[in-house]
Amino acid sequence: MTGIMVKDEREIEIRIKNLGMTFKDNQGNDVEALTGVNLDIYKGEFISLLGPSGCGKTTLLRMVADLLEPTAGSVHIGDRLPREVRLDQKLGIVFQSPVLFDWRTVKKNVELPLEVMKFGKAKRSQISDSMLEMVGLTKFADHYPNQLSGGMQQRVNIARALAVRPELLLMDEPFSSLDEFTKEKLHEDLLQIWKKTNKTVIFVTHNIQEAVFLSDRVCVLSPHPGRLSGIVDVDLPRPRELKVKETAKFNELVSKVRNTFDGGSL
Repeated sequence: MTGIMVKDEREIEIRIKNLGMTFKDNQGNDVEALTGVNLDIYKGEFISLLGPSGCGKTTLLRMVADLLEPTAGSVHIGDRLPREVRLDQKLGIVFQSPVLFDWRTVKKNVELPLEVMKFGKAKRSQISDSMLEMVGLTKFADHYPNQLSGGMQQRVNIARALAVRPELLLMDEPFSSLDEFTKEKLHEDLLQIWKKTNKTVIFVTHNIQEAVFLSDRVCVLSPHPGRLSGIVDVDLPRPRELKVKETAKFNELVSKVRNTFDGGSL
């Protein structure tokens, strides 16, 4: 019916209000890295933070993860602050580098956060086996990181992040150092994992095609200072396969995201 507003019934999991971050440079001058960001992220949503280097996307992710304290505004995860969620071990973080311990097997690397949380040996083994099965690395449980490819190492990293059963999965350009063939395979793997776990995902990237293929919404950030230029809804059907990249709709969305960027070329 014309003129009737439909209320969005989805549950807001993350509420970001007027968020800003100012650093000091080497001369002691203020440098505004991020300013005035307002964003609601829904439970179970896959969100990409997209933008060039220096736009503040990683800074924003780190504030959600309680790795940085904002100098303005606030982040709430449900009714809690990021610090409360982090201390409750409800954040899973995947960095660009897998950061695996060479002297621990794949299985033992996945179990590491569970050891820190004082899980019993049997429970650690059960969870790590489940996570390795999810990422397709069961046969490599007793291998060491230097015996794995870069893509396999990143799968171990994802398995370790999910082992603690986090509410949120935060990913900071996890596939940027991989070749295109490996990256595309991991895109498909990640979407399958996301579907199985129903986690809320915040994914940092500077690759437009990657953001569009993975996301429900793409949040475009522009630099100097970092700010949210716009949000693009990705209304491609799920589950998604790589062949969707060959469609006119996919290319339309890529162009729409590119045109949302304010301040130069992505």
